[in-house]
Amino acid sequence: MASFVEALFDLKGRVALVTGASSGIGRHMASTLAAACAEVVLVGRDSGRLNEAAEDIASLDLEAKAIVANLQDQDEVERVAREAAEPFGAPDILVNAAGINFREAPEGITWESWNQTQQINLSVPFFLARALVDGMRAKGGGNIINIASLQSFRAFANGAAYGASKGGITQLTRAMAEAWSKDGVVANAIAPGFFPTELTKAVYENPTLVAENAARTAIGRNGELDDLDGATVFLASRGAAYITGQVLAVDGGFTAK
Repeated sequence: MASFVEALFDLKGRVALVTGASSGIGRHMASTLAAACAEVVLVGRDSGRLNEAAEDIASLDLEAKAIVANLQDQDEVERVAREAAEPFGAPDILVNAAGINFREAPEGITWESWNQTQQINLSVPFFLARALVDGMRAKGGGNIINIASLQSFRAFANGAAYGASKGGITQLTRAMAEAWSKDGVVANAIAPGFFPTELTKAVYENPTLVAENAARTAIGRNGELDDLDGATVFLASRGAAYITGQVLAVDGGFTAK
């Protein structure tokens, strides 16, 4: 039985590239993939926190490499795609976890903040994935995991730009699946509920909102980062080889109510 489970979910010998890996969901998912025996390349802007994340993984005798990059720069996206293959070989797992949310009212959104939100949350996942697909094909296939949101499905206050980007991620995930799955590259997305991260700091500073969000779930609580582990390993594994173009809500049943 152990060998059967390992054949499906063990990530040994595979290489994962994770953006937004210096904090929050990206950092946690990078650690989870490393614990499942993938060799992990971490990408983020904050060199100190990114190197700290890599050191935390290395302290467990697992393999990780940090690439500091500002993904708002088109040239940096191309550089990351090139350098990602240097430490362990071409990535066959990509987690697009980098994201921003300015939480602006519609009247306060500027062209600059709108474009920046779409660039990081929607454009980078596409162009980085496209740059890595040939390497995945050469290895016989790959797994792309995008990060969607509750706002992929529902509107929230002060979320027009962010919601538009995350609605776009659900369709981009389907488009990636349509384009690349025939070559063995599957694309899926995780839509987290409310988790304690830097992006949700404003929410978690308000105990009333925290309690209200927990009450809106079927389970009756908000998420902890460990709740993402099973979905992360599954969608990165060979066990998900016939699942593509799907969005898995890890939200405690928030969207089920």
